[in-house]
Amino acid sequence: MKDRPILHLAAGRDKSVLRRHPWIFSGAVKRVDGSPQEGDVVDVYNADGNWVAGGHYQNETIMCKVLSFEHRNIDKAFWRARLCSAIAYRKRLGLFNASSNNVFRLIHAEGDNMPGLVADYYNGVVVCQAHSMGMYLILDELSQLLADLFAADSDLPPLKAIFDKSSATLPSGGVEDHFIIGDAIDKWEILENGNRIMIDFYEGQKTGFFLDQRENCLLLQQMARGCRVLNCFGYTGGFSLAALRGGSSYVETVDISKKAIALCEENVLNNFGASAPHKGVVADVLQYLDSIGNDFDIMILDPPAFAKRHSNLQQGLKGYRNINRKAMAHIKNGGLLFTFSCSQAVSRNDFQTLCFTAAAEAHKQVRIVRMLPHAPDHPVSIYHPEGEYLKGLVLQVEDL
Repeated sequence: MKDRPILHLAAGRDKSVLRRHPWIFSGAVKRVDGSPQEGDVVDVYNADGNWVAGGHYQNETIMCKVLSFEHRNIDKAFWRARLCSAIAYRKRLGLFNASSNNVFRLIHAEGDNMPGLVADYYNGVVVCQAHSMGMYLILDELSQLLADLFAADSDLPPLKAIFDKSSATLPSGGVEDHFIIGDAIDKWEILENGNRIMIDFYEGQKTGFFLDQRENCLLLQQMARGCRVLNCFGYTGGFSLAALRGGSSYVETVDISKKAIALCEENVLNNFGASAPHKGVVADVLQYLDSIGNDFDIMILDPPAFAKRHSNLQQGLKGYRNINRKAMAHIKNGGLLFTFSCSQAVSRNDFQTLCFTAAAEAHKQVRIVRMLPHAPDHPVSIYHPEGEYLKGLVLQVEDL
């Protein structure tokens, strides 16, 4: 094991890493030996001179993302073992041979002991996003390892391509999205809960689609028969397709993005034809909620993250409370509200409290029907509770 730069922790600042938390903050570091560059592998020692972790160095508030709590080489064999573990977990969930789904998260950062990297599987194409320079620098190596593992396992479907979509997620920026392996693909058809969906790898949000809501969409599908449904922040229509598949009498999708609504309408057409009871609306959701009546039986609120950091948590909570209050004020008496926050900074308790406040402000009686997590292919490490970023509730809303 060759010498690596060293982060020396201040006295008493090793408690979290000894509890196997994968982030080491700059405030815990007393001094640095060597001259680590962004993305280098570094060793971490406590104030007693004991080795406690190894990980990727970052010149940020989170100074080190821990890769291992065992003193070992971070080499090809190390990464191969991590990839094998991630694949085996998805095999156990039955995701590679699900008849009505061919999309899922393959690597979920800290949840798969690979902090700084997410990778989503789209019907034979893997889309990677590096959230740290350390992961970006080894993305070609990881991609080849992944391709080799797929090729060697007869139980896995053929891997057609691997796409790097890190331009929007790397803190340093300055990189271009590109295919690492395979031919370039602009649009690609996937299957989620029996619905055919077109995604755009280059222009789509995140890795191209939001995979964390798959099981929540299925729940909506089971509840939507005969209902009028309003899907707010609907993007390309995942929840809308689920509602239509479940037999909704009418579905409206609202998003401020013209491209998203156009793709949503294409998805509806491909699955249900031109006569489907669906309408796409390009509008600001907050303004649109003020313009509707009280005739929707089900509403979905799945907004973008309003509080991306703890520094803007209060402003984010205010935004979530405002849209939930408006939705509760305009939903049909006895209707169901599927409401979500994807902000990591918003705790489950924060989210439930803001929904309570919104209900009080809207003068509504509200029951909690279900608490909704993200899908199990987005696992959360027990040592990293911050990984539970998606919080959701199904609420029944009644007049007082």
